[in-house]
Order: sequence, then structure tokens, then C-alpha cells
Amino acid sequence: MNILLLGSGGREHAYALYLSRSKKVSHLYIAPGNGGTDNCGTNINLNPLDFDSVNEFCLTHAVDVILPGNEDPLVAGIVDYFAEKNPSIKVAGPSKWCAQLEGSKSFSKKFMESHSIPTAAYKEVNQKNIVEGEQFLEKLTPPYVLKADGLAAGKGVLILDNLMEAKQELKLMIEEAKFGAASSTVVIEEFLKGIELSVFVVSDGETWKLLGSAKDYKRIGEGDTGLNTGGMGAISPVPFANDEFMKKVEQQVIVPTLDGLRSEGHPYKGILFIGLMNDAGNPSVVEYNVRMGDPETEAIFPRLKTDMGELIAAVVEGNLKEVELTYDERVAASVFLVSQGYPEAYEKGKEISIPSIENNVVLLQAGTKKQNNHLITNGGRVLSVTALEDTMQKAIDAAMKTAEKVTFTGKTYRRDIGQDLLKLKNG
Repeated sequence: MNILLLGSGGREHAYALYLSRSKKVSHLYIAPGNGGTDNCGTNINLNPLDFDSVNEFCLTHAVDVILPGNEDPLVAGIVDYFAEKNPSIKVAGPSKWCAQLEGSKSFSKKFMESHSIPTAAYKEVNQKNIVEGEQFLEKLTPPYVLKADGLAAGKGVLILDNLMEAKQELKLMIEEAKFGAASSTVVIEEFLKGIELSVFVVSDGETWKLLGSAKDYKRIGEGDTGLNTGGMGAISPVPFANDEFMKKVEQQVIVPTLDGLRSEGHPYKGILFIGLMNDAGNPSVVEYNVRMGDPETEAIFPRLKTDMGELIAAVVEGNLKEVELTYDERVAASVFLVSQGYPEAYEKGKEISIPSIENNVVLLQAGTKKQNNHLITNGGRVLSVTALEDTMQKAIDAAMKTAEKVTFTGKTYRRDIGQDLLKLKNG
């Protein structure tokens, strides 16, 4: 089959790398791709949100399956577009209705409430009820959690310790569009205590299978300090996600979520990301995403032995029950190298030097492009280094060793990825 992969990040390079090795994939196109994806297929200068142009390309290049890497095309309704316009082309992802789980925080909170899925207490606030929002904040104990209702590239969440600051930020988000239209509505949440993790499920609308677990690191600074980013690294699998905990996740979260969507007439197809908090062995949902996470993908996919093309085909053809998911038993540690200044202003165009890497290391590019046969930086999150080893400590050490050898001006990375899990494991 011919596949068109939409996106340009590290997650898309991971997809591209493993799809390029699949027996089921004849040709892989990536739109727009990055400096690494063109080694796996053909980069195409195409806007993933211009559905008419995507359709035209698919028709002229005999594309069988479209795989949206990130959430934007899904939330905008690419599945519904092709179901109506050109149903012969399958899209590996959920419908626009289902994509509201990520596209609208208020939608997802109401959905969880109606299907008795454990999550934090919340209040939806907009221009009309800011005073009520401030009163709700007064009833909470710090820290205070403010979430932009719409998509904000993973940066629309504020966690604040000071009540006055929380009230000020609430007004900035709504009245001064701090996160653009995404924060015209804000969801205030009770702060959930515990350890956060991400769980991934793949579904064909009837059958679902657990794809993996990971813990990501969102803050720019070591010790989880500073601004939120798109992700600075990840560890997979998560050591505290034992059988007992995962049984609770299945019974209390995964099954009610997928059954709830089906009961409302919208069976879920594609990959579902469930952000969870483990509070003394009990799961609560922090958020849903309707695609693989980034940087979790960079830690999970290198462990997945199942043919990626076979998995994507199973999603769109409805035969997931026939696919067996198998994994490398080793631990994956992934660290992101980012541009100096990220997630705020940063410079692009810095030449990247990549050393020869060991067999147990996977390097995936994100904010890169090729210019005059040189690889240069073209984004905030530049590339990830993932190492696979028998123990978490060895995996972390191997990832950090390679991260040190990659060079570009302004290279920044967190050297404490996984250290909290090591303390937990040894404590």
C-alpha cells in the first residue's frame, strides 16, 4: 500500500522510519516532513490542513492510506472529509467528533463526567463567568491548574502556586487571548497529586489493544522547572505501571472511554493517548490526545517489534484482532536536544553534526531541514536520542552519551530524564 504521512516532527520521523521497513508499504510520502524523513520516503511540500490539495495528491499518486501524525488534521475533520469526498482513501485516525476529546478540554471533561471516568473536579470559564471562575479558584488548594480549552501546541496549560497570579492568568487567557482563540474558554481543574504517565491504546472501532506506556518530561528545566514544552524526553515502559495498576486503568478508563464513544454512535479508530495520574495506585485522567504523543513515540516505537504497516492497515481495515503486538523487552530512554531559548524565541539555521551511533541507539529528527547538503536546525525541538538497554540506568547513560556527541550551536537538553524514576525504583 502507498501511505501519505502528515506532519514534520520527531513522531513523524519515528512513523516514517518504521513504515519504511514494513513489508506492506510500497511507497511512503511525508507532508511536509523534515531533514530525517526524506531518508525514509519522499518529502512533499503539502499543507496537511488543505484537504482539497491532500485529496488531489492522493488521487495522482495512488495513495491508499493517510496517516495524520499530529492532532490538527484530525480535529479539523480530515476523516470526515475523506469519508464523504473520497471514501476509497482510508484515514488512520478518529472522526472529528471523537477528536473533540483533544480539541476541546471542556468536551472531554463532560464526556468523562457522563461516563463515570475518574478525573479532577473542574469548572469551565469564559468571558461571561470569569467571576465564577475566580470564586472556584478560591475553593481550591494550590497549585492551581488552568487549561486552554482548544489546541495550543501542548503549551496551553498553566500550573500556578499563587492564587492572585492564577486569577490574573485566567483573565490574560480569556480577555487578552494569551493562547489565542484556544483560551477563549478555560478549564480550571483541581490539581491531581501523584505521578503522571501516558498510556496508549490502538483501536479499529471494535477491537482495542494496549500499545505501551511512557513517562514524559514536559518542563524545559531540570527538576521539572520552567515553562512547559512539547516534551524534553521520555522513558518506556513505566516501572510503576504494574499489572495491578494497569488492570485498574483498563477497567476504569480504557473500557468506559471506548464503550462510551461507541454508545454515543462514534466508535474510535486510531491511536488514543490517555494522560493519567497515578495517585497511590489509583488512576485519574489528566487529558486525552487523539494520536501518539511526542516525545513518548520516540521511546515506544523503538521497542515495538510488530510491523508498523501491518498495524496501520489493521486500524483502517478493521482486523486489529488478527495482529499480535510484540515488544523488545529492553528499556527505552529518550532525550530531546532543543534550540537555545526554546520554548520562547530561538534561532534557526544552526548546522548539526551527528556522530556515528551505536546499534542500540535510535536518532529521530524533528526541527531539522537539509540546506545545501547540510543538516540545519529548523525548530525548537531539534532531534531526539533514544537508547535501548537492559536496565533503565544503562539506557539513560547511553542516551546521554550520544546526546553529548551531537553538536549544534545552542544545543540544550535535560540531563535528569528518568532520574526521578530511578529514585522511585531504588527508594
